[in-house]
Amino acid sequence: MKLLAVTACPTGIAHTYMAAEKLAQAADALGVDIKVETQGSIGAENVLSDNDVRYADGVIIAADKDVDRSRFVGKRVLAVGVAEGIRHPERLIEQVQSAPVHGAAGAADGGSGSGAAEPVGTGGGAGRERSVAYKALMNGVSYMIPFVVVGGLLIAISLALGGHATPEGYAIPEGSFWESVFKIGEIGFQLMVPILSGYIAYAIADRPALVPGMIGGWIANTGALYDSEAGAGFIGAIVTGFLAGYLVLWIKKVKVPKFAQPIMPIIVIPIVATSALGLFFIYVIGKPIAWVFEHLTGWLSGMTGTSAILLGAILGLMIAFDMGGPVNKTAFLFGAGLIATGNQTVMGMCAAAIPVMPLGQGLATLIRRKLYSEQERETGMAALFMGFFGISEGAIPFAAARPAQVIPANMLGGAVAGALAGLAGVKDAVPHGGPIVAVLGAVGGVPMFFLAIAAGTVVTAITTNALISIKERGAGRAPAMSPVPVPAGVPVAAMAEPVLAGMGAGGARTPAPAVPAAPVAVPAAEAGPGNETEAEPEAGAEPEAGAEPEAEVLSGYLTGQTVKVRLDAHEKDAAIREMAAMLATTGRVADPEELVRAAFAREEQGTTGLGEEIAIPHAKTDAVTAPVVGFARSTEGVEWGSLDGTKARLIFMITVPEAAAGDEHLRILAMLSRKLMDADFRERLMDAPDEPAVMRVLAEIQ
Repeated sequence: MKLLAVTACPTGIAHTYMAAEKLAQAADALGVDIKVETQGSIGAENVLSDNDVRYADGVIIAADKDVDRSRFVGKRVLAVGVAEGIRHPERLIEQVQSAPVHGAAGAADGGSGSGAAEPVGTGGGAGRERSVAYKALMNGVSYMIPFVVVGGLLIAISLALGGHATPEGYAIPEGSFWESVFKIGEIGFQLMVPILSGYIAYAIADRPALVPGMIGGWIANTGALYDSEAGAGFIGAIVTGFLAGYLVLWIKKVKVPKFAQPIMPIIVIPIVATSALGLFFIYVIGKPIAWVFEHLTGWLSGMTGTSAILLGAILGLMIAFDMGGPVNKTAFLFGAGLIATGNQTVMGMCAAAIPVMPLGQGLATLIRRKLYSEQERETGMAALFMGFFGISEGAIPFAAARPAQVIPANMLGGAVAGALAGLAGVKDAVPHGGPIVAVLGAVGGVPMFFLAIAAGTVVTAITTNALISIKERGAGRAPAMSPVPVPAGVPVAAMAEPVLAGMGAGGARTPAPAVPAAPVAVPAAEAGPGNETEAEPEAGAEPEAGAEPEAEVLSGYLTGQTVKVRLDAHEKDAAIREMAAMLATTGRVADPEELVRAAFAREEQGTTGLGEEIAIPHAKTDAVTAPVVGFARSTEGVEWGSLDGTKARLIFMITVPEAAAGDEHLRILAMLSRKLMDADFRERLMDAPDEPAVMRVLAEIQ
């Protein structure tokens, strides 16, 4: 039997290569011929050719990201998560023999590899693929974020440097330089919603769905097309994105004559899908949106004589719900319209609620950084800036990515801010919100205005993090421990560490005898009877005559000085700190604490516990001046959140500078991941009695 496989994970680093190695090992043991394509961060390797596919009996896709399946038409295809490729490779080889055949209809969705049109076998449990809907939504959000950030920051900067408060709102003089900057920012915001919709559709049905998705998103955001004073905003864009994607998938299934097939994806499908979706939204979906807008306005008008606290809470809920959508716009225009009648308190409630969403989401990323990816934290900083200027759209990327957690938190915070502003009788003389209007003197009751914003922001941030934590149970980690102290007067490069082989200041390596792990290293100057230490050689010194030369491991980035046969730490955070301190002894770590923070940040994106009692924490940071790799063993094991539930006993730490963080970093990880799938290699690594023996085993990594 001849099989093919494709492995891939979102980061394209360790799991991709571990799954490939495990599948190859299992196939070899079962006498099956297999070729595995890896789609890692350094690009696709061992790529499957047309001939490979032609003669294959089945295809295993072990991936947590989209993989193009159109090339596998007519072949049995088994699709599972990458974890299943690591944990149960033998089972996958058995299951693929009875997996469904990937047909032409299924291939129609294959540009993105979603597989939505055809059921494909899954491994079940933790190895099941992410849903098509989840992947599509994340694809749209990732493309939308730059438009939100660029558009929002340009608008904020132009308002800050060129704007002033007027009775009609916060305005920029016509014909001024800052008006041009403002308009450029507006274009970014106008494109934001179509981009979200278009790339959701693209992830579902590939290029033919991009145009209908984007045009559908534009229609959703343009209320004038369906007689509404406000568009459907980002929620409407999510709806049109999914409608466009699945509509295109359905059209692709229609059998057409062979002569028409070439023009289907570039002419027929985009035109038919765009026209159908656009008209459907205008005449079917748009009318209810306009009805909601009209009736909400009437309902609010009837509440003007009720409790100010209740009205403020309701306006805050509406402002925070869809951030630019019909509900938000209804509340905003209601408050703005009452300014002309002399009632400025309703706009004061709205103005307090408007900045709460971006400020709250930005604060959430600062309070619990471990819950957010690096991109989300950067977006959070931009959201804080936008929130100050009353640009509520700064929170849209968070709401689109986690609607079930973020939207309720936003609404709760908005309600708190609006209610407090109503209670205090805060007034706003201009139809705009955020701290900026108070700074420019348009707000009455400034102290309570800021208190309302602060309270709403804190409530939003705390609620968001609480809901995310509930959803992702077990994702939190123990509080960071104190760093390993450096002895006074001892430079980092020379800091002694137990059970380390020495390396001189000039980088010349000298072997060191095995030393028990418990004693604390003693500076050479204090060496004496009972305190024997091996003196550091002068810079450039050669190893002693007769000494066994140290094997070069991982291009020389791992040395005897960065090997520890007994790790003292029993928890993940402590283990990372202990290994960072060990790497600091090489002189290649300029800022040990920053290195620790970078390693923690990588763990927040997903555990580096790879199963099989292995963990490979790694970091890209300018806290190191050159690539350096460390290895440590834990006798009892450290809980690392590994895929298979095992504790990590073999722990590698890889650190590289940002400037050198490309292929070299990934190459080291790939080499390690493949070799560590060899059970005999792991056993010999665990049994090695001392550092020199460990180095000899590690030298096998090529």
